Amino acid sequence: MGIFDKIKHAIFGEAEAAEPVTGSAPKTEPAQAPVTPSAVPSPAPAASSAQSNPATTPAMTVDIVPILDAAAKKSGQKLDWRHSIVDLMKAVGMDASLAERKELAAELGYTGDTNDSAKMNMWLHKALMKRLSENGGRVPADLLD
Repeated sequence: MGIFDKIKHAIFGEAEAAEPVTGSAPKTEPAQAPVTPSAVPSPAPAASSAQSNPATTPAMTVDIVPILDAAAKKSGQKLDWRHSIVDLMKAVGMDASLAERKELAAELGYTGDTNDSAKMNMWLHKALMKRLSENGGRVPADLLD
């Protein structure tokens, strides 16, 4: 699992954990009904894909702001995840070392100088927000600029 996937799982996993009360109804009947007709050959795999689909489908948007605000508060540190990739990684309980950030930069396609950590960090934060948005995260417009 890559670093982006770990961050995404930390954020989206919190959303999934908060949704079983409202998300359990779609998981049973409605999720299986649309999948069963399209997966006629084998009902068993259709059921398993129906269960995994709601958690990973970009159609299900996850508002990252309350999740990251709560994670930052829970950390007990003063973290500015909205502007700092280091603080965002700390908020979700990850190692925010330069080595980890360089690995994330490689995953997200950073082509600049990774030794210029200030520039890389700013790029990483914007790229991460964009990628979270592309993967079903509801990211405020001011964080996507």
